[in-house]
Amino acid sequence: MPVRQRVPLLGAALVATALAALPGCGGPSPLRGAPAVPAPGQSRAPQDFSRQVDVGGGRRIWLSCRGSGSPTVVLEPGLHDSSDTWSLTDTRPPVPKSPAVFPGVAAFARVCTYDRPGTIRYANPPALTTRSTPQTGTRSLAAMATDLDRVLTAGRVPGPYLLVGHSFGGMITRLYAQRHPQKTAGLVFVDAFGTNMRPYFGARWPAYVKLLNAPGTPFDADPGFEQADIDGAVGAVRAAGPLPRVPMAVLSKTEPFAAPAGSPKELLAPLERAWPAVQQALVELGEQTPHLLATGSDHYVQLHDPDLTISAIRLVAGRIRAGR
Repeated sequence: MPVRQRVPLLGAALVATALAALPGCGGPSPLRGAPAVPAPGQSRAPQDFSRQVDVGGGRRIWLSCRGSGSPTVVLEPGLHDSSDTWSLTDTRPPVPKSPAVFPGVAAFARVCTYDRPGTIRYANPPALTTRSTPQTGTRSLAAMATDLDRVLTAGRVPGPYLLVGHSFGGMITRLYAQRHPQKTAGLVFVDAFGTNMRPYFGARWPAYVKLLNAPGTPFDADPGFEQADIDGAVGAVRAAGPLPRVPMAVLSKTEPFAAPAGSPKELLAPLERAWPAVQQALVELGEQTPHLLATGSDHYVQLHDPDLTISAIRLVAGRIRAGR
């Protein structure tokens, strides 16, 4: 099945078998071990690495960083997605085949991404990540934002950060920025989830939340599969302090959410009605925030339009540098 016919329903996982057929589907190759310590007199240029980082409590989280330059860009995947989605592409002309977002951003800035527990690796065959210590049960947005802070701190990733969040990952980066304004240099929302969706669903909202956490992957019944407290996440963002006044950008899809035959139209219809309002609300979070439409793309903008995603990150990085 082509990747453009997969089943993302706002943060639901990609159909893993479709991605497994793509070149480079395994994601970046891990580089074992810690970065080398430079000899006396040598420059302490940042080293590329991919390794597990000890975040305390007997837990480790897989972190990968490349490139150099400030601000450090942090790529946050969507619900159920491992960091692999930042290292894959699914393009068609005139969009170039490469590079993917992760290596593309590494050409001009330090960039890092990581695997949240219970997310899908797009290897062959697809599997839940074993690179980060498994967690069970429903996780709060606060716990996810805390993990982000812990992995960046334990990994000695220099801040402040330009936070890039796809889908539900945008909720994680948003709460992180609210809780750590001094560590936040900028924000890019990639077709991100918002706090203003529930009214569009009415009584169907609980069914939609259930679908988000069980989107029909082979891993839905696995106790280690990532589960999120969606209502609690919305409440956490609303209760937190204001976002810092930093440069922002919003990228949004133009095509419907891809869904197979038989998908519940009573949930798809309100989702499509809600989405323009969700994206506009994100634009209004900042001042003079560019709103870029990924024409022809579905929800996975970073896969279909990696060059546009990279350009948005570069734009915000440039505004951050100019404002210093």
